[in-house]
Amino acid sequence: MTSTDVRKDADDSGPSGYAAARLRLLTEGARSGPPRRAALAELTDDWLSGLFSAAGEELRGVSLIAVGGYGRGELSPRSDLDLLLLHDGSDSEAVAALADRMWYPVWDLGLALDHSVRTPAEARKTAGEDLKVQLGLLDARHLAGDLGLTAGLRTAVLADWRNQAPKRLPELQELCAERAERQGELQYLLEPDLKEARGGLRDATALRAVAASWLADAPREGLDDARRRLLDVRDALHLTTGRATDRLALQEQDQVAAELGLLDADTLLRQVYEAARVISYASDVTWREVGRVLRSRAVRPRLRAMLGGGKPVVDRSPLAEGVVEQDGEVVLARAARPERDPVLPLRAAAAAAQAGLPLSLHAVRRMAAAARPLPSPWPAEAREQLVTLLGSGQPTIDVWEALEAEGLITRLLPDWERVRCRPQRNAVHVWTVDRHLIETAVRASEFTRRVSRPDLLLVAALLHDIGKGWPGDHSVAGEIIAKDVAARIGFDRADVTVLATLVRHHLLLIDTATRRDLEDPATVRSVAEAVGSQSTLELLHALTEADALATGPAAWSSWRGSLVADLVKRVHAVLSGDLEDEPESAAPTAEQERLAIESVATGGPVLALRAQTEPPPTEEQPAGDPEPLGVELLIAVPDQAGVLPAVAGVLAMHRLTVRTAELRALDLPDGVEGSVLLLNWRVAAEYGSLPQAARLRADLVRALDGSLDITARLAERDAAYPRRRGVVAPPPRVTVHPTASRLATVIEVRAQDVPGLLHRIGHALEEAGVRMRSAHVSTLGANAVDAFYVTGPEGAPLPSEEAASVARKLEETLRG
Repeated sequence: MTSTDVRKDADDSGPSGYAAARLRLLTEGARSGPPRRAALAELTDDWLSGLFSAAGEELRGVSLIAVGGYGRGELSPRSDLDLLLLHDGSDSEAVAALADRMWYPVWDLGLALDHSVRTPAEARKTAGEDLKVQLGLLDARHLAGDLGLTAGLRTAVLADWRNQAPKRLPELQELCAERAERQGELQYLLEPDLKEARGGLRDATALRAVAASWLADAPREGLDDARRRLLDVRDALHLTTGRATDRLALQEQDQVAAELGLLDADTLLRQVYEAARVISYASDVTWREVGRVLRSRAVRPRLRAMLGGGKPVVDRSPLAEGVVEQDGEVVLARAARPERDPVLPLRAAAAAAQAGLPLSLHAVRRMAAAARPLPSPWPAEAREQLVTLLGSGQPTIDVWEALEAEGLITRLLPDWERVRCRPQRNAVHVWTVDRHLIETAVRASEFTRRVSRPDLLLVAALLHDIGKGWPGDHSVAGEIIAKDVAARIGFDRADVTVLATLVRHHLLLIDTATRRDLEDPATVRSVAEAVGSQSTLELLHALTEADALATGPAAWSSWRGSLVADLVKRVHAVLSGDLEDEPESAAPTAEQERLAIESVATGGPVLALRAQTEPPPTEEQPAGDPEPLGVELLIAVPDQAGVLPAVAGVLAMHRLTVRTAELRALDLPDGVEGSVLLLNWRVAAEYGSLPQAARLRADLVRALDGSLDITARLAERDAAYPRRRGVVAPPPRVTVHPTASRLATVIEVRAQDVPGLLHRIGHALEEAGVRMRSAHVSTLGANAVDAFYVTGPEGAPLPSEEAASVARKLEETLRG
């Protein structure tokens, strides 16, 4: 049956003919989606126009208007009819009689009706008082009667909306936020409200209203398709239930999926979640743009006055190489070249998350369009930036979603596609699989001070459920995927093994602690055999808690936590081995010996800078262009007090980030008198180019002789360019490992890596009066894990009370 046939049936038979034609239209198997909604609206237009003509033939200055969803020409099977009878006020009694003759036939057919009778002035006044009325009128569409009256109202309403946008849009944003708080996020709910939940049809309508204001506009790509998919699901829901409902209940999802020709209810939910994610992201971007425009309008007159009417200067603060902050967003620097810099997307994302700022839509789209794929394995910087992003806490979520919206996540991690928007039909879980993985990383970021390898903890958190969506046990499938992903990211063989173990056994501790007899030695031994080492046990303990906390409130409790802690304590006892001594240093290279001899001869520091690259290819990893790992900085300096804080302070002054560092005394060749400290650092510029070696050496000489006050210089710089607070990191943790070495006391520092951190640590240890035998510094993402082997003045390990006092004072210094 064609649309013409349907309308003819309605014309021939009046209200009963309309009802029959409506029923035939809704049961046509060949027509669904936008064509059916448009045909239903057209059929209803013709019927209502006929009613109007028959009842108000003699009236002038009256029009019938469709508003809201009906005004947009989108009628779902059980949608309300939103109608406005507009009149010029010349004959109110006749208009009231006309309204009765219009509304009663609608009610007689059992159709839901939202109606009003107003003059243009009344309509505008009501719209000014009620935001929902105004939103409905923005979609006003003429049906019958005085076309000029309708056109006049539309013009006036749009003008009012645009003139009042600075006041009304914040009201609309608040309305959307309140609704989201009540209804939750559509993209994660197992029984979502397609209309009211965040990312649903109401938000899509709000975005249309923002666009109509001319103040800002939503990112258009994919938005219309997302809205169409939600409307299609609502149509199917109305048809299968026979009710005007927007809630997609569990018991109805299979029927709705079948109505839409989908494989199953999970496929249906994934489509709903994907559509909601597009609308939610578009809403975030749009409201951010609205805020920016409104702030700009408020500030612009003052700026013009201050600048004498000149063009205001845009403030751009550097965050990382190729990345700056501008107007509350993270954007690309003017000199950034994403087509030449494959690490840029991760670097920009990490910088945004660390600063607690959103990534600009333009920046993300530019990187998605131009950035080259990362080589396999990834360069070290890419791996470090991923770890920094994952360890940034709550801001990670919004930044990750911005990358996800433009397809960058699945480009970086192709295995992510299987878990993206995947529902979890378990009352304990409150998130989809992909969001749960990110939530686990956010929770794990709170535990980075508990583990010696926070990078492995954060990546394991990201991958622990990556096997969901594959046949069989997701832990077994996940282990295989994790090995592949970890190797591609660039972890070495030992770290790949640890990550695979963590993913394979991420449920081991909680399952054993709650379901097995911990008094049975065999139970504890089996866990110890599966885990393999104390360091892996430490990681697994933190991962277990992060996973449970990210699952939902029912998955973790103090009781469960105490059971897991008891099991970990017992397994730790089984895994405890002999004392480990200070890590052995490799024999000095010819270059190191040359620098040391030159340092003895000159009586001052000598240094060399050289680029580092990936190790040579192996049979497993074919040859390719070597990727730079950073810059290796070798420094030889006569043994004296204050070397570590001096070197670290000079590097901080020059905005060099320390990735790894070692300090040790160097054995000189026979016949060379003196004692030399060798410092081997891997550094990278925060942004810009590296300083010249001669400049570094000159500043180091001044720092060592006391003529350069590093502490004051760093304080001046921080005062002139205060760092954005950004992420609230876990507090630093300083611990003593009394049995880790027979020759020295090992003090370990775990803290957020910030400029000047190593300078402060070195200065504090110098003030404590301890001698440093060696230092082993590593930066894992945004986390510093540093070990210092110290002794007393006589060269013996510190007494336990003194060691504890040094650690306590150092921790207080870092917290201050």
